[in-house]
Order: sequence, then C-alpha cells, then structure tokens
Amino acid sequence: MNKIFDMLTVRPQYITDNSGKKISVVLPIKDFKAIMEELEELENIRLYDEAKESDEPSVPIATAFEMIEAKRKSKSK
Repeated sequence: MNKIFDMLTVRPQYITDNSGKKISVVLPIKDFKAIMEELEELENIRLYDEAKESDEPSVPIATAFEMIEAKRKSKSK
C-alpha cells in the first residue's frame, strides 16, 4: 500500500479542554510508528540534500569510520 495513502487514513482521537478546544491527539501505536518512520525518512532526505549542497569534501564511509574510531580512542586516553 502507498505510504501517503496510509497517512491519509489515520484517524486520530482528540482530547479537548473544558471549552472544547483540541489540546492533544491520541493515535494507535501503529499509526504513531508509521508517522515517526516517515519523519525519520524526511529528515534523512533533508540531511542528504544539505550535504549535497555544501562545499565540504565528501569522505568515503570507511575513511569516516576510521576517523571516528581514532577520535574515540584519543578521547579515552
């Protein structure tokens, strides 16, 4: 099923204050998890786009891991 279609079928329940103003939302955990996954994917896309637009040089992933590990070891001394 299309993820966007799934998002449109979310049926939240609302908690209201004494005047009837919506103050909170209650969702089934399945819907909440689906929304969180979509937000994470959107954040990853945003970070990717940001990295592509930056002037910083790219580093192969293996090199990046080596740099991180070396930095971690130097901090633990």
